Parts: sequence; C-alpha cells; structure tokens
Amino acid sequence: MNTRFTFCMIKPDAFKSDTVSDILLDILKAGFKIRGIKITMLTKSKAEQFYDIHQGKEFFDRLTTFMSSGPVMAMVLERPDAVESLRKLIGKTDPAQADEGTIRKKFGSDTTHNAVHAADSYENAEREWSFFFSKREIY
Repeated sequence: MNTRFTFCMIKPDAFKSDTVSDILLDILKAGFKIRGIKITMLTKSKAEQFYDIHQGKEFFDRLTTFMSSGPVMAMVLERPDAVESLRKLIGKTDPAQADEGTIRKKFGSDTTHNAVHAADSYENAEREWSFFFSKREIY
C-alpha cells in the first residue's frame, strides 16, 4: 500500500461545462503531482464494472448511465497522505453539503453530477487506477 498515491477521475459533467482545466488547476495547486493521466470513454458495461461495489444500490443505474454519457479523465496522483488530502480537496459527495472552496462545491450540481470521483481508501485507489492504467503507464 502506497500512501503517496491515489486515484481521481474527472466526470462527464465537467467536460460538458468545460471546467476540466479549472479542476486540474485546483488539484495541482493543492500539491498533487500527476503520475498517470488519460481521457477515455466508459461504456455502460465498463462503468458497471468500475462501480461494482455499488451494485444493488438505488443510484447504481443512474450513476453508471451518467458515467458512460461522455468522456472522463482518469488520473493517478501523488502527494503525502494522498487519499485523505484529495478527499478533503474535493469535498462531500453532495455539493450542497460540501465545504466552500472544494471542487464539488465549485463545480458540482448534485450527488451524481459532482464533477469528480476520488478513491476512498488506498486499497480502492490501487484497484481503481489498475482499471485504467497498466504499470508502465504510471511513473
């Protein structure tokens, strides 16, 4: 377990609102280094695979439909205490409840359309970046 690395994904709503560069700037200003990055599209099936831990929850279909509706930017980020630091930077899942200045408060509109996804543990971070990146794509 590497506590210096985490996973982040910028969601389709940020692409639609053209706020991807603003979100990236917030991440970089917070001291994160990008160690892997790519823009890709998720099919509905791939979104269901990625979010399989939420299978059976009421929001699963809504989330996976949304996540397959446009491009996403997947990133491996490095910083000490990476998971905790990124979770603090992005704010609560519901932008209405997120602290002022957080990414979700600034760029999100609801619990689905909240601009970014971030791993909630180091174990999940590794599982999530492995979904998008091979080892040779991360430096």
